[in-house]
Parts: sequence; C-alpha cells; structure tokens
Amino acid sequence: MTQGTGGYVAGIDYTHGYYRELGPLHAAMALAHAGVPMPSVATACELGFGQGLSTNIHAAASAVAWHGTDFNPAQAGYAAQLAQAAGSNAQLADQSFAEYCVRTDLPDFDFIAVHGVWSWVSPANRALLLDFVHRKLKPGGVLYMSYNCQPGWAPMVPLRNLLSGYIDRTTAPGTGLERRIDAALDFADKLLATRPAYLAAYPHVADMLAGLRNHDHRYLAHEFFNADWQPVDFAEQAATLAAAGLAYACPAHHLDQLDPLNLTAPQRALLAQLPDPVQRQGVRDVMLNQSFRRDYWINTAAGECQLSPAQHEAVMRSQRVVLVMPRADVDLTVRTGAFEIALKQDMYAPLLDALQDHQARTVAELERLVPMRGGLRQLFEAVFILCGMGVLAPAQAPDAAASASAASRRLNLALFERARSCGEIQHMASALVGGGLAMPRIPQLFLLAQAHGLHGASAWSDFAGPLLAAQNVPLHKEGKPLATAGEYQAEVLRKAGIFERHYLPMYQALGIIDTDTDTDTP
Repeated sequence: MTQGTGGYVAGIDYTHGYYRELGPLHAAMALAHAGVPMPSVATACELGFGQGLSTNIHAAASAVAWHGTDFNPAQAGYAAQLAQAAGSNAQLADQSFAEYCVRTDLPDFDFIAVHGVWSWVSPANRALLLDFVHRKLKPGGVLYMSYNCQPGWAPMVPLRNLLSGYIDRTTAPGTGLERRIDAALDFADKLLATRPAYLAAYPHVADMLAGLRNHDHRYLAHEFFNADWQPVDFAEQAATLAAAGLAYACPAHHLDQLDPLNLTAPQRALLAQLPDPVQRQGVRDVMLNQSFRRDYWINTAAGECQLSPAQHEAVMRSQRVVLVMPRADVDLTVRTGAFEIALKQDMYAPLLDALQDHQARTVAELERLVPMRGGLRQLFEAVFILCGMGVLAPAQAPDAAASASAASRRLNLALFERARSCGEIQHMASALVGGGLAMPRIPQLFLLAQAHGLHGASAWSDFAGPLLAAQNVPLHKEGKPLATAGEYQAEVLRKAGIFERHYLPMYQALGIIDTDTDTDTP
C-alpha cells in the first residue's frame, strides 16, 4: 500500500478540500490579533498540496507567486490543469519531498504551508521538510503547519496501529484499498464486541471508531492508513521547530485564540499563572483534549517577533474585511467545542449593517462608522470573532483585488464545469478576499448556466434541474425527499429564485464572478 511512496498511502486520491488557514490574508489577520508582525507575502509554497485546490485558489485570487509539490502524479496533474485554466502561473510539481526539497531553482519564501502532512510522513521526510523550511523560509517569514496531536489522539494510537497492521498483514492487496479499509473496520467492530479491557479504560474510543464509518474512504486512507501516523504533543513540536529557527506565533484558527470562547473561568485562571507560552499551549491542549492543531510559526532570524503597542494598533486598523454571506443569514451564535455563546446584538448588528453592501472596509473606517465603547480593541475583537465564524473574511486592497479578478474568474469557470459531473468541490476563488469562499454545487451550476448566456432563475433551473435529476442527486424540502419530477424541478426553481435575489449580487461584489458573465467557459 505504501511501498515506494516513503510510507505515504498510494492507490487512492485525496479529497478536494479547501483550507483558508493556508491563505496569507487569513494568516495576517490571525497574527494581527496576536500582535505578531506579518511580512508582505510575494512568494509562497505548499508542501504536499493534495488535489491543489487551496494552492490554486490562493494563486488565482492574489498576486502571490505560489509553488508546491505533491508526490501523487494524478493529483499534481489535476492541480497543474487548474493552474493553467486560471493562468495564475502557479508552479506545481509532482515530485517527492526528497526530490523537491533539494532543488536549487526555487526562490526563498515569505510563507510556507504544510497542512496535515507532518502527521503522516516518515521521520526521513520530516527531516527533509524541516531542513527545507530552515533554508527557504525568509527571516520573519511565516510557516503554517497543522498536525495530529496529543492528548486527543493518544487513546486511539494502539487501535489505529492494529487497523493499519490488519490491512497490511491480513487483507489481500488485489481486493482494492476501499474494501480493505472496510475489512479493517469490520475487524475493529469484532474486537470491540469482545469487550476488551482497553475499551473499559477508554470508553470513548468506541465512539471514535464508530465515527470513522461516517468518513469518505479517501479521507480514511490518507488520515489513518499511512505507514506513519504520529500524533505529537505541543512541547515536542515546538522543540523540533525551534531547531529550525522557528518560534510559535498563534493558532491559525481565529476562534482558537479566544480563551473565553473555549475555556472555563478556572481553566483560564490557571493558564494565566503560566508565563511560558509553550507550557501554556500544552496545558491548554490537555484542557481541551486537543487532537488536531493548526498553528502559525515565525522565522526568528529577523529579530523581534512582537509588535509594539503603537505598531499593534496600526496593524489592527489596517486590516480590511468584507461580509461574505447575506446579512439576513447571519446567526450571531458562536459555537466552539465546549460552548455556544450568543453575541450581543446591540454591538454586532451595527457592525454588520455597516458591511451589508459586501464592500470591503478597513477597521479604521469601521472605527469611524461604528464607534464602540471599548474603542479599537473591542472593535477589532468583534471583527476577529466574525472572521473566525466565517461571517466576515479578510479582504485585499482594491488594486490587488482588481488585478486578481480575471484569474479568479477563469479558475471558477473551470470549477463550475466540473460541477456538471460531481459536487466534491465546494469552494470558489474570490478576488476580493484573496482566497476561497464556500459555494455548494447547485449555485455553481446556476453560474455555469449564466456563463453560457442563460439568464434568470427559470433558465438556470431548466439547465441545472435535468442535469441533477439524471444523476439521481437527492433533493429535500422540509426534511422530506422529493418524490416526483415536478416537485424536483419546482424545488430547483425555488432555489434559483433565492439565488437570483440574494446571492448573485453578493458573489458579483465578492469578485467570484464578473457583473457581465456572458463569456465562454474554458
């Protein structure tokens, strides 16, 4: 299963996910909240980009010169096709880390992303990645790294190793990886049915194993069945990256920076007694039973890694944001792993009203439009929370958005065409936000119809409805499946009407499509 791939699973392609944390604008907002300087990003690299959707979206939607590699030729080939369709000039290779990391023709990078890969590659490949980051990340540059971690995965390690061993030693390679994964999960069920003492000691492992069946086989193959699967604790990770000159900056997921949204008052009080940031993160992981971390790290060769108070205020004021959903759709409830918190209407409603036209504004502009009693810090905290919720997104300056609009539209048209046959890609490039925004398959088909010169809800539903019906794509209304062809088409028409009234103008404002979409698809 992993022979000749450095221990990484082969024979099944990865999913088509988009991860906003890989975007430099998202990183800039996270670092601004943490008071850490963010470099101007001209060059970026993703190591192990999978299907390359995140890399392609960020390359098309910004002026950043993106590079990267993925050892899977099929995935790298698809990613290169998307780059060509967009005309983004992203330089994407199909080389192993052993080949790519020693290349002498690559530039130094302001931003490097390693999403998940660290957890699933061999120690030799980890050494290659670490050396690459040490040599190629510029002083003051930012590393994004996500990885499986302790203590959340600790109880699962022995059972994961049993499942991986069952596939390698018991199942027949010729039966196909998906069937072998199912056989391993069936074996796990039989093991748990014997009521092992291990399950008595860690009862929630049964729920974790049961949850695996809810995942796509592609996800399971790459997440659990590589030769290497090594959750690490934060102190170990920090020590490893410190050897490459990197210091921890902050969590990449915005809401993870806000302890009142994640921790109880006694937990926060205990953390406040710990001056060492590495120890504090380790204790916090235990409090949350953390199983996956998303972090930004800074190359400390540039010196000071903390903004002065005056610099911090200037950076906060310079952040630009935009509303990325209809104002009426906003639910002012923050949901984290442990809490569900209702945000104050009197504070957040005026802020959202000021942004409801989907035009980007700086925090300095919002400070004048929506003054808050707590001043700049309170306003920025509110903006930051809304960004973490996905209600707002960081935005580019107007000239940057304008220069990225053509490549973003070309990439989106290529992705719309893919929506004819499948719905696995759920994000499009936005020139305004310099990254990706969620869009389900049916709206993609409406925009594909619009690109082919079909205008209005009726024409869009006539285009999309028969296509979806022919593929037996299920539709529901009020939780019930639609039984007749007439009901099915009426529901598509209803969705098209909502899209025309509430979503089309927003997507045009966000730079996902042009105001005039009478263009030929690529």
